[in-house]
Amino acid sequence: MNLEQLRGFVAITKTGNFTRAADQLHLAQPSLSRQIASLEQNLGIELFNRVRGNVTLTAAGERLLPIARRMLADAETAHHEMAELAGLRSGRIRLGATPTLCTSLVVEVLTEFQASHPGIDLEIVESGSRSLISALIEGSLDLALIVTSLSSGADRAVLELEPLLLERLVVVSGGAFPTPFESEQRVTLRELATVPQLMFPDNYDLRGAIDTAMLAADLTPNVALTGAEMDAALRFTERGLGVAVVPAMITVDRPSLRVTPLVEPDLTRTVSLARRTDMAPTHAGAALQALIHDVAARFTAPGAATEHLVQTA
Repeated sequence: MNLEQLRGFVAITKTGNFTRAADQLHLAQPSLSRQIASLEQNLGIELFNRVRGNVTLTAAGERLLPIARRMLADAETAHHEMAELAGLRSGRIRLGATPTLCTSLVVEVLTEFQASHPGIDLEIVESGSRSLISALIEGSLDLALIVTSLSSGADRAVLELEPLLLERLVVVSGGAFPTPFESEQRVTLRELATVPQLMFPDNYDLRGAIDTAMLAADLTPNVALTGAEMDAALRFTERGLGVAVVPAMITVDRPSLRVTPLVEPDLTRTVSLARRTDMAPTHAGAALQALIHDVAARFTAPGAATEHLVQTA
């Protein structure tokens, strides 16, 4: 098999149609059909079910798809690494991060990295930790900032996790409205369950942490609204529609929010940098890793706005 065949195979799975895939690849449809026929002949098995113009993957095609994606990603990485060795001031880094990290730590990292390395293209993928881990394994990401552990032995065999910082979860409410809690200094989980709360979508790692804590304490949250993404939830909170539990770093430079530490229990999460162990980082990738460490250290440094809420992992 060759890379052209694999590109054609992946394009067909994305579009579900040979003609649209051929247009995407700037090929004639018969040429793409011959590539796939040759690939199937070489492998000795059919990859697609072709029924009345509908194209779906066979069981063999399902098995091949993640392998093909990894092979194409590795080929592209090899191209960029060779370009760097040739002295080109260009390249690309694909960084994944959870939604909450994209609005805090990642903003600072990308701003500084772009200023120092304007020739490097940055691609950001915003998703939940489990999806980012899958993308790393498939080879469609170079690095990822996640807030979960590696749950399977297969993940641990392919990926390396480097803890960066330990972040507390805090409760935010609208600063222009009376505090919904008896104390402005702290709020317990039981007190939190009594006030209207804005809940994030089910696929948020943060939502899972809150649901687990409530269940363990035999509490039922007072849900004012559910499904809002981070930016919308913070705006709703500012307008007094409810309170929200968010990571401490989210609260930096948001003077319209009142921040109250969550206690009994203290809820924290570990932010880690994940990468594949079987691929050495490019020069640009190594520079980005170093900057991520530097920015994370600043969030925990004495005098930082989050000094008492974020600690070194």
